[in-house]
Amino acid sequence: MPSTRLDHDWFSRPLPENVRIGKGSWLYSSYAFVHYGSKTSTGLRAGQESGLYHGTFFDFGANAEIEIGDYCSLVGVIFSTNGRVTIGDYTFIAHEVVIADSHWATPVENSNQHASSRGSTTQNVVEIGRNVWIGAKAIVIGSVKIGEGAVIGAGTLVTHDIPPYAVCVGNPMKIARSGEARPLPLNP
Repeated sequence: MPSTRLDHDWFSRPLPENVRIGKGSWLYSSYAFVHYGSKTSTGLRAGQESGLYHGTFFDFGANAEIEIGDYCSLVGVIFSTNGRVTIGDYTFIAHEVVIADSHWATPVENSNQHASSRGSTTQNVVEIGRNVWIGAKAIVIGSVKIGEGAVIGAGTLVTHDIPPYAVCVGNPMKIARSGEARPLPLNP
């Protein structure tokens, strides 16, 4: 596959060959891949009509893969992983959120050295469900699953699984509300 350059990009480097951006989606710059070392067949796949906005970075090791659903907005999110990250459709991730598969959330300079310092990295998986909202400066660390419809408050440190439709806040994280999805009233 030939290298792709973004028409609007100020950075002269093309996108990595294993990056797939869906129809109607926006990526602010190939600068997001300065620390990108994924050697997988598809290191990044973004769905349709999603936005990867200014300040979003992909600090990936050789085994890293990320899949972003349709109609997502990621604003200044920092991914640091040598594992797998999945993000469901209609998810919003706010400014300066860090999503890392381990406590060593550092750019991957030497993927072999980095992988050996973490131990086995093939088991690291972060799953973020559909319709999730993650507030500014939250940190998601380790192999965690965030259920559909969950809300993560600004500055929250997420280190374990979150059930669907829960509202989580704080450091250490607390579940402030849990429960089923509730339909919005038609006439408030």
